[in-house]
Amino acid sequence: MSWSLRHSRGVWVSDRPWVMGIVNVTPDSFSDGGSFLDPEAAVEHALQLVHEGADILDLGAESTRPGSSPVPVEEELRRLIPVIKALRRRTDIPLSVDTSQPEVMRQAAAEGVNLLNDVRALMLPGALEVAAETGLAVCLMHMQGQPLHMQSNPGYGNLRQEVMSFLQGRVKACLETGIDQRSICVDPGFGFGKTLQHNLELMAHLHDLLELGPVLVGASRKSMLGVALGGRPVHERMPAGLAAALWAAKEGAAILRTHDVQATCDVLRIWRLIEEHKA
Repeated sequence: MSWSLRHSRGVWVSDRPWVMGIVNVTPDSFSDGGSFLDPEAAVEHALQLVHEGADILDLGAESTRPGSSPVPVEEELRRLIPVIKALRRRTDIPLSVDTSQPEVMRQAAAEGVNLLNDVRALMLPGALEVAAETGLAVCLMHMQGQPLHMQSNPGYGNLRQEVMSFLQGRVKACLETGIDQRSICVDPGFGFGKTLQHNLELMAHLHDLLELGPVLVGASRKSMLGVALGGRPVHERMPAGLAAALWAAKEGAAILRTHDVQATCDVLRIWRLIEEHKA
């Protein structure tokens, strides 16, 4: 399934899912918190992900794991901007910034990022306007509650309807603010205010979201996989994450956000090779 996404510097067009490598410049992310807090370490890790086959990198300086607290804007910028600057000197790979803060969006755009990936779907004051000003592509994610308490007791009357309705509303808000429909992708927000059963239901019906635009899926190493496997610890979840990524790809996902870039690229390559021999 082909997809396209417009950004300020052109249009991405692809007939396969893109692999988005995760670069967490944080001390407390659930999987690799603290590993790449030093800018040089973050840049080297990012370049390794490019070597492994990443199509795009997602840079984040605020952990949004369950139970996490917000990071001051100044600290987010201090962690993030040096990494963006260094990467832009060393690679032309597309860059995404994982942030909800308008000022971080503005400064990241000025340094050459291509996509604003916001777990709060541009709901903070000023975020919609800044996103429109930058002309960058945007990713709108569904989240019930906020990271500090989102996994306390998530509940829905009609899960799929509520997620779809929320994302439709955020797409509408984007259009009304001047963001091009062709610049919008969506993310159902696996693990963000959802139980295992909620996550599985959304994954099983992922195709429904394609009417809103390209779909980004991030299930890599998440607790939903650990729970499904009876309490598997975070660094033993890669095979489960690959299964989720392959399912999402078959359902039409455009971007697969992962810690395990090389393994995800390998899985997708073998799948495509088999598909080519069906005719």
